[in-house]
Amino acid sequence: MNELNEKLTELLDLLRARHYQQLRLLLEDLNPADIAEILVTLTDDEEISQEELIKLFRLIPKDLAADTFVEMEPEMQEKLISSFSDKELHDVVDELYLDDAVDIIEEMPANVVARILKSVDANTRANLNQLLNYPEDSAGSIMTIEYVDLRPDITVWDAFTIIRAAGVDKETIYTCYITDKRKLVGIVTVKDLLLASYEDKLCDIMEDNVISVNTLSDKEEVAQMLSKYDFTALPVVDKENRLVGIVTVDDAIDVMIEEATEDIEKMAAITPSERPYLRTGIFETFLQRIPWLLLLMVSATFTGLIITGFEDALAAQVALTAFIPMLMDTGGNSGSQASVTIIRGISLGEIEFSDLLEVIWKEIRVSVLCGLVLAAVSFGKIMLVDHLMMNNPSITVGVAAVVCLTLLFTVFIAKLVGCTLPMFAKKLGFDPAVMASPFITTIVDALSLLIYMNVAKAMLGI
Repeated sequence: MNELNEKLTELLDLLRARHYQQLRLLLEDLNPADIAEILVTLTDDEEISQEELIKLFRLIPKDLAADTFVEMEPEMQEKLISSFSDKELHDVVDELYLDDAVDIIEEMPANVVARILKSVDANTRANLNQLLNYPEDSAGSIMTIEYVDLRPDITVWDAFTIIRAAGVDKETIYTCYITDKRKLVGIVTVKDLLLASYEDKLCDIMEDNVISVNTLSDKEEVAQMLSKYDFTALPVVDKENRLVGIVTVDDAIDVMIEEATEDIEKMAAITPSERPYLRTGIFETFLQRIPWLLLLMVSATFTGLIITGFEDALAAQVALTAFIPMLMDTGGNSGSQASVTIIRGISLGEIEFSDLLEVIWKEIRVSVLCGLVLAAVSFGKIMLVDHLMMNNPSITVGVAAVVCLTLLFTVFIAKLVGCTLPMFAKKLGFDPAVMASPFITTIVDALSLLIYMNVAKAMLGI
């Protein structure tokens, strides 16, 4: 980071001094992601104007400029596009891989999209429109059609000739795909080609047990498959097993980050946002949070109704009131532990709905162990601290027994609710992450109070 800050200062000094040749040489030595970060920092800190931003971008060599453009946030991309001439826009888009161009187009307003599509040639426009027509969460929406495909009857020497000629414009050449009349029949890696004889036919050295996905496969599942099999790319086929594209590992990483961020936000009762925190406006952040807060506040009304319904019991045994927060917090935490574990398992494909009974049985045993330990420790704490040290005569063995028994039941119910709700949500087609901490805590709070009051009435006769 310090080195990057030094580069940022040096870059700014050269820009102010108008030493453009040195500035260009400096930019040539930087990674596209670092250049994008520098431009974003300079813009956010208002160190450079819009005109200077455009001037800086124009100093970046054409192929490096395209890679830098991909690394930028949509807001900065839109700013640059609005300042580009038609030729500059064509040059940038022409250098992009198609999947990167699609990602950019999806983030732009309609007028900018129209200008981008107008700037490219007819063939590129047709390919972009084809990719844009796939459902947003499908493999087709994140795939690229820039891959190397080879026929099974050619030799290794012929394969190298084709790769040298066509590989420059492909997103990856390490894995090549063997197709027969467009149907995917095998794969071969550059390592396989390098270690084979030039006269060998590809059909003799290719791997014919090919793992592929359909264009409509969920993109999260595609990312999981790339992780599971340690692939750098995964072929995408249509219903007739014809190769139509590939999903590369960099796109899979983006999907994983996006899905993980979305799950975390949902689990925290926040409407998901695609914008970074510091670039999200106050009002937009407010709108992301307030709906859930209102819903949870209204749903928490049930807790108040339960307490109101047992006012007489609490009045008869006031000491019970002091333990309500502890019981509710413990129940909420127990439910959250179970739900987060199950949601993660569902996201990674480790848990299916068919595992419901096995999950319940495991959580029952865990809840019993946790409940017994918590109850035992709580009993000792109540009798030692609340009864003896604080010299509170209203804290009796009976009260301690009520609290501890409630604690045992609450942990049991909380873990049961926490493990089952996400699984039922997934089965019904909802996002399991919605059934996370805030939602489950609200449910468990109400249940723990019902248990507490009823146990107290049964054991203390109030």
